[in-house]
Amino acid sequence: METLYIGVDLHSASFQACAMTSDGTRVWEERFPRTECGIAAFQARCSLASAVAVEATTPTWHFVDAIAPTVSRVTVVDPLRTRLKAGYAAKTDRLDARRLADALRRDSVVGIYHPPLAIRELRELCRSRHALIHTRTGVIQRLRAVLLRHGITDARQRLTRRSGLAWLDAIALPPQAAASVRRLRRLLEDVLEETRAVDATVATVAAADAIVERLVTLKGIGPVVGLTIRAEVGDISRFPTPKQLASYAGVVPRVEASAGRTHYGPITKTGSPWLRWALVEAAMHGTTRSDARGRWARRLAIRKGALKARVAIARTLCDDIWRTWPRTM
Repeated sequence: METLYIGVDLHSASFQACAMTSDGTRVWEERFPRTECGIAAFQARCSLASAVAVEATTPTWHFVDAIAPTVSRVTVVDPLRTRLKAGYAAKTDRLDARRLADALRRDSVVGIYHPPLAIRELRELCRSRHALIHTRTGVIQRLRAVLLRHGITDARQRLTRRSGLAWLDAIALPPQAAASVRRLRRLLEDVLEETRAVDATVATVAAADAIVERLVTLKGIGPVVGLTIRAEVGDISRFPTPKQLASYAGVVPRVEASAGRTHYGPITKTGSPWLRWALVEAAMHGTTRSDARGRWARRLAIRKGALKARVAIARTLCDDIWRTWPRTM
């Protein structure tokens, strides 16, 4: 059976597909709705010898899970490292599907890691907690702004305590300001309740995970940071060296080298932003270490400043994580 190379331009409501043979001949092109019926119709046009390429977008994992059993290979294309549009002036869904199929048959696509469902569930848990913390911070800042306009300057310290909600109830304010505070207070109460619930879930899941159990032995890594690192890395064998792990976290500097001259710029900030956040959070404790790494971190903080030192410590923390991660799981 001849292999068909199929490029899929995926969107939230539909997807465009193009199938090619190994010599570049287009066999069929069609647009499908991104529904169960649409995916089933797409699968009917594929065979077990088909290879599919689809760019990484928000609905990608659901689509890949649905079609993977009926094709020979699915490649989730990294759009940053796969050039598909060079030499083309137009960009349409049909052309994008053709370019994906053509790049796949020429073996010129760069694929990304397809995390299993268990890892995606861990990511969902950690990222939802991250979003709740951001929401809590935003609500507290809005409350503080309202109170500052009425001369109350210690709101930040009070609102971060358990007694903060009761303190809000006792404040005398003009009618509209009081109404704003009441609305924000109800929102903050709900967010705090959800945050406590997700924190309990994170603690339970982290305690039962053997990899997190090893990670929390490192300075600065607790259950939340450890589970986030575990979820975002997924499979440590993806990274043959600690430098590649640091690159995935986006904490390595940009390098421009030409004619014997090398320039190091700011960090790339590519890869997983949640992994980068976890590393920087853990790096805040790097200067308190009592070993040689801690002494180096303190000297660096004095010479370069605390923020630059924190990023450098996060980069070196990748070495510790890579060595600590158990390989027999």
